[in-house]
Amino acid sequence: MDAGCLTLHFLADPRIRRFFDDIEDGTRPGYASSANLSEFYYKTCQKLGKPTADLRYVQIRRTRLKVVETDEELTRAAGLEKCRQPQKLSLADCHALSLAKRFRATLLTTDKELARAKGITSLLFEV
Repeated sequence: MDAGCLTLHFLADPRIRRFFDDIEDGTRPGYASSANLSEFYYKTCQKLGKPTADLRYVQIRRTRLKVVETDEELTRAAGLEKCRQPQKLSLADCHALSLAKRFRATLLTTDKELARAKGITSLLFEV
């Protein structure tokens, strides 16, 4: 899932709630890259301040959402995705895309360009 979906979670958006409920009760796994968590943190910090960003960061880390740290394979795969489509996606989005490909997972996103990426299944949550 991308940073935008993490934000929707904290806005109690009912469209994303069911996914977090499934993750928390173990019905399905959920993943976010550490790059996406970093993006979520800095955007929250810019809009709502550091105390809120710190609190939400800790809250995400305490869920059953698996934050996947960047490793050699993920770093290279994200870099390759960025090379393929340099103007369309941010580097954090390329991490989310690469992670979805790694786990053959459906990518939850608020980004229209990311939702159109080839080689994955995605769900777009328009904001």
